[in-house]
Amino acid sequence: MFDFLDKYDVLGAFWTTVQLTLLSAVGSLIWGTLLAGMRVGPVPLMRGFATAYVNIVRNIPLTVIILFASLGLKDTLGVTLGSDQVDTQSFRLAVLGLIVYTSAFVCEAIRAGINTVPVGQAEAARAIGLNFTQVLGLIVLPQAFRAAVLPLTNVLIALTKNTTVAAAIGVAEAAVLMKTMLENEAQLLAISAVIAFGFCCLTLPTGLLLGRVSKKVAVKR
Repeated sequence: MFDFLDKYDVLGAFWTTVQLTLLSAVGSLIWGTLLAGMRVGPVPLMRGFATAYVNIVRNIPLTVIILFASLGLKDTLGVTLGSDQVDTQSFRLAVLGLIVYTSAFVCEAIRAGINTVPVGQAEAARAIGLNFTQVLGLIVLPQAFRAAVLPLTNVLIALTKNTTVAAAIGVAEAAVLMKTMLENEAQLLAISAVIAFGFCCLTLPTGLLLGRVSKKVAVKR
């Protein structure tokens, strides 16, 4: 029933999906953390920017962002992200689009974690002379991350599934492979089962592992 799989690089397609997920996750965590810091910061301009960014990006479909990264940045503005190869350009632009989109959700997850930290701790830190950046980086964020592990896990799982949108600009990940297989094979159920199983292998262990991590690092109050 699955003999046709020998003609396709299934593992290679899912490896591309894993690379998209990992690179986008790292970028989203960095940018999302900066956005969260701006959202709770004392500077009105930065706070307004972060709030507007999150509210706007969360209400734009991911497909629109990915297509803009390709058609707007690459085709219209000529942005290549340091590569002349089309496949590499598409991959990097897909990562950029996923970071732009996912960081809005990472920001809100971390901001929710920040809100779990007692206000008295920040006030005590300021009382001994720490500035806002020091209070946030040394006191608040370490506790916020511990509280935000579970919400960030959900964001990571959603990101893994959202990588299929990169197929819209030709990135050779699992969704592109599925489309190719459906066009060439009369095995709809088998193909769907293989792709679904592949994504389950990526998302289920992630959820179980980080769920256990969340319980271990949770702040006991």
